[in-house]
Amino acid sequence: MTGVARTWAVCKRELGGYFVTPVAYVFIVIFLLVTGMFTFSGALGAFFERGQADLSSFFGFHPWLYLFLIPAVSMRLWAEERKQGTLELLLTLPIPLPAAVAGKFLAAWLFTAVALALTFPVWITVNYLGKPDNGVIVAGYVGSLLMAGGYLAIGSFVSAMTRNQVIAFVITVVVCFLFLIAGFDPVMSAVTGWAPQAVVDAIASFSFLTRFDSISKGVIDARDLVFFVSLMTVFLIGTAVVVESKKS
Repeated sequence: MTGVARTWAVCKRELGGYFVTPVAYVFIVIFLLVTGMFTFSGALGAFFERGQADLSSFFGFHPWLYLFLIPAVSMRLWAEERKQGTLELLLTLPIPLPAAVAGKFLAAWLFTAVALALTFPVWITVNYLGKPDNGVIVAGYVGSLLMAGGYLAIGSFVSAMTRNQVIAFVITVVVCFLFLIAGFDPVMSAVTGWAPQAVVDAIASFSFLTRFDSISKGVIDARDLVFFVSLMTVFLIGTAVVVESKKS
């Protein structure tokens, strides 16, 4: 069995595990309800009041929704295995650790993609009501999925460090929040006063919000894609290192 086949085997096992409990369905229902409420509410997204055929009000809330919903998915990735004592069993199977890490991450990412895909009625609605730029909408979905992958990779790394899912959830929210606000003006103002410009620019470059905002407006910059892919790679490698250290 090749490495890809082993990764896929782990992914299928994990993805199937999501749907044998009500948790997955509850997550999807909450995600759809909250995105719909935020998008169409006059006090929040003001979709109808804006009178514009686009999904900016829909995508605008994704970074903040993911801040709490994605850690709820990632917290169980490794913490649950350790708590139930099944991690040792998993590692005794003829599956390389990188394949196990990648497979569990891909399952969580695919699960998130399913939840995101089920928002298609919003896309249909905006096409029914007007003539939106569907290229921009596609870019928004791509950016949203990449951002979710970044959150999940961070959550996987944190989950590997503890057997307590609540702790994994809280720490992941905090770390993701720091990545989210890195480009905020108040943060930049606080750093600019004492740090060299190179450090200020480096901190700003880690902002999920800035990079996602650019992609969701249809501006697909290779640097943003490289950022999210690199971030996922780094945190998944970190996950493998932590799991390996726990094994030994």
